[in-house]
Amino acid sequence: MDKNHIASLAASLGKAISGDNLCNMQKAHQLPGRDAVAQLVDQLLSILFPGVFGNQVVREDELDGFLRDSLASARASLSGHIAKALDYSASLSGPRAAASAATAADRPGQAMETTDRLLEALPGIRAVLGEDLLAAYEGDPAAGSVLEVLMSYPFVQAISTHRLAHELYRAGVPLLPRMMSEVAHSRTGSDIHPGAVIGPGFFIDHGTGVVIGETTVIGRGVKLYQGVTLGALSFPKDKDGNPIKGIKRHPNIEDNVTIYAGATVLGGQTTIGKGSVIGGNCWITSSVPAETVVMSERAKSKHK
Repeated sequence: MDKNHIASLAASLGKAISGDNLCNMQKAHQLPGRDAVAQLVDQLLSILFPGVFGNQVVREDELDGFLRDSLASARASLSGHIAKALDYSASLSGPRAAASAATAADRPGQAMETTDRLLEALPGIRAVLGEDLLAAYEGDPAAGSVLEVLMSYPFVQAISTHRLAHELYRAGVPLLPRMMSEVAHSRTGSDIHPGAVIGPGFFIDHGTGVVIGETTVIGRGVKLYQGVTLGALSFPKDKDGNPIKGIKRHPNIEDNVTIYAGATVLGGQTTIGKGSVIGGNCWITSSVPAETVVMSERAKSKHK
């Protein structure tokens, strides 16, 4: 392929890209790229758990300086990403919102305030994650220590990222929380929407193939195994045939529930009562009373 051929190909691709807008190049509202968001996630995780995430080796006598530098750097990165997400959201609200000079001027300050609230929340988030780690250690006979869980279990990255993204979701930050959750999804196989409310002492054993939808509410001390789906039934449509959004679509899981591998629990009106156990591969679309064991029909065996 010679230079003329490459130039022709570039022109053809450029025309297609410019025509369909399936890119991230708009000067007025260019979003942070996937890699930039992944770097932000890693930076925040390294602040929560120094020496576990990130490449930097941190000694105890260096901890204070490490945290000061990391917090300052994360503050700059996160506020910039949030400001870009706010610009993007405004551009979708119509020309009037996008053209508002006052609104545009306020966004960096709004982004910084949201960033500072997240950073202030980090000690509390870390305390809740400590309960998650303890639940994992106590809930898995194969775990030799809490440190083993922290250093090696994919669940740790999934729930840590979720608890960060959920704070931004609650603050109304557009798109960025979802991008953060998808970083963890791609790395761990656990798909947790940032809107899901998850109580402390949560554990996903094996941590692969789990799906937790946006409006799911999970209580304290809940344990899931691989392949569990907490999802939505087909939801209603408006008169024009468009899905109605903003309604409760995903189940409620009360305190101390265990859901075994491959089980599916669907629907916004479905509640799994406190202390219940859902067996592997069960299909649940209606509520289950507290302290109930639900099992699928036992498999039958026969000789060849």
